[in-house]
Amino acid sequence: MAQNQRPKSLLDSLGEEIIRILTPVSICMLLVVLLVSILNSSSSLSVTSSIATIAYSETGSDSSWDKFIGALLNSLVFVVVVTVATFILVLFFYLRCTKFLKIYMGFSSFVVLGFMGGEIALFLIEEFSVPVDCITFLVLLFNFAVIGVLAVFMSKMPIIVTQGYLVLIGMLVAYWFTLLPEWTTWVLLVEMALYDLAAVLLPVGPLRLLVELAMSRDEDIPALVYEARPVTHHDSASRPVQRRIWRERQNARLDSEDSSSLNSDLNSTVSIVQSSHNGARIARVEEGQVSERDAELSAPLIDRRMDAQDGMSTESLMLEGMGLGSSGAIKLGLGDFIFYSVLVGRAAMYDFMTVYACYLAIVAGLGITLVLLALYQKALPALPVSIALGVLFYFLTRFLLEVFIVQCSLNLLMF
Repeated sequence: MAQNQRPKSLLDSLGEEIIRILTPVSICMLLVVLLVSILNSSSSLSVTSSIATIAYSETGSDSSWDKFIGALLNSLVFVVVVTVATFILVLFFYLRCTKFLKIYMGFSSFVVLGFMGGEIALFLIEEFSVPVDCITFLVLLFNFAVIGVLAVFMSKMPIIVTQGYLVLIGMLVAYWFTLLPEWTTWVLLVEMALYDLAAVLLPVGPLRLLVELAMSRDEDIPALVYEARPVTHHDSASRPVQRRIWRERQNARLDSEDSSSLNSDLNSTVSIVQSSHNGARIARVEEGQVSERDAELSAPLIDRRMDAQDGMSTESLMLEGMGLGSSGAIKLGLGDFIFYSVLVGRAAMYDFMTVYACYLAIVAGLGITLVLLALYQKALPALPVSIALGVLFYFLTRFLLEVFIVQCSLNLLMF
């Protein structure tokens, strides 16, 4: 009876879950704020040109309406490019070009760590007058970038190293986003939150399709995703149950099976039901037509016997990997790190009181997202709530501070 009891929900460990994902997010935001505070006054920095500014280049002489329309066009172009790129990623993943995608992601990470990171390092060296020769700098930078690519994609390293490099990649990209024009930055944040909402929740959303395809194939998504350490629970029988993705337990079970059990499975008829946004497709593999590897790949997406044994529901496992995962370690896309940090980085250009308000808003948004995830058992995107609260708190704080400053000035003039 104890094995059939409902597992503990995310609410039972909500505080620990929030801390596990909030710590790296906070570190990334702190690093961006420090970079903005140190380098913002540097004359060598200017507004960067990128896809986000291809439609309109903001100038100080433009009116507010022109800036808003231009920012809207810039953000729309950026979102369209991101959407097309994500659908291309889904297509390549569907065609099983996984090695190509990993090579591309590894090259992108190398560019971020080597070129973006190198340029920021040069700014810091110039700012603090650090004595270093060119050869030493290039050797250190190359090793730093190569180790980062290996840690994230190519080899198994301690999880703290992988997590650290993911945070650094998010910090570097976020800092360059803070160099965009102000109006473009704020409109882009809002549009990316709306895109995240549609991409994850809509049946034809590219992120939803990508995750469903990865789950149906039992494969990892070749993307930059931060995974927090899993939380371990104990059920009523005092048996530890580690809330991990079902694939690890499935592979361990298959490895432990003897050859007679495997042959019995091969001699039976295997039915595979694959669902997608276009409908359902049923394929039947008759007796003796599958190899041992095919039998492993043809295993059901969720082993119901195993679920009953571990006390984990099929619905919970099916939500793994989308936005904030609900069955194992929380997974947060690096894009969420980036746009959280862009928001506080932009706030740091005003004052630190606004930074603090935006930080609290982002933390509250993450907490609300986790609570909604635990209550409704439905995967949710991590950007919309936090970005909405962050933008709202930013403008409220700026407005209230300006009103307070004006009021103080009037009071001083009166006396």
